[in-house]
Amino acid sequence: AGTLGAMIPPSVLMIVFGIVMETSITQLFIAGLIPGLLSGFMFIACITISVLLKPGAAPADRTRYSLKEKLRILGDVWPLPVLVIAIIGGIFAGVFSATEAGAIGALVATVIAMARRALTWEIFLRSLRETAATTASLFFILVGASLFARFMALSTLPTAMAEAGSHIFTSPVQIVVAIAVAFIVLGMFLESISIMLLTLPILSPILAGADVNLIWFGILTVKLLEIGLVTPPIGMNIFVIHGALAGQVPLGEIFRGVFRFIVADIITLALLIAFPAIVLWLPAHMG
Repeated sequence: AGTLGAMIPPSVLMIVFGIVMETSITQLFIAGLIPGLLSGFMFIACITISVLLKPGAAPADRTRYSLKEKLRILGDVWPLPVLVIAIIGGIFAGVFSATEAGAIGALVATVIAMARRALTWEIFLRSLRETAATTASLFFILVGASLFARFMALSTLPTAMAEAGSHIFTSPVQIVVAIAVAFIVLGMFLESISIMLLTLPILSPILAGADVNLIWFGILTVKLLEIGLVTPPIGMNIFVIHGALAGQVPLGEIFRGVFRFIVADIITLALLIAFPAIVLWLPAHMG
């Protein structure tokens, strides 16, 4: 489920894709909502089927909680939905752009922290330092990606690949499927942002020549990168879970357990490719 964060806005991967491919980040955010919910539904279906086939994998919890206990627990999680609604609601309503949403989100988070009396000067200064470090790192990455794209353009390699691809693949769907296979293989060995920065400058003229909708392709890219986060041998999310569990569950067992979810993701990806309207319907009606 940790991969869902990349699909449901706001998403760093969508922001990077939008910057590199010069595509509307707001449209990408809107387009990711239905595929994100579809991915969540597929995970729920996968878990439900697994438990029905093997009930012992998730024994029923007979504990009952009173309404008072439920409301108390709900009171502990209210900041998250408030923050998400403030950011996504503002973008969808056209009150501010996706870029401005970052500043609004930071402001709302600060107000929430102050309301909960969880904000001290030490925490505030540390958050500023970490934000500056993260922002600087992203800018270095984007500068490198921009230089790489320019050198690739000067080399005319993307144009040559686009011409070669037009002879091999006869339809946009064939091109997208071929790219999907390549992304899944790359996802086994490389980190998500690195994959985008290395491949998108090369793929841009190929996609343009095939008249592929970049909003649709952007969502497919995010879904492919999600799959890469859990595929062996270097599924980053798997190693994070293994570390969080302090080695209590063997790495191989986690990889075996995640296989069914990879199958669910592949099915979701196939649906997104076969029915582009799943991605494009919402942006068309909210654009």
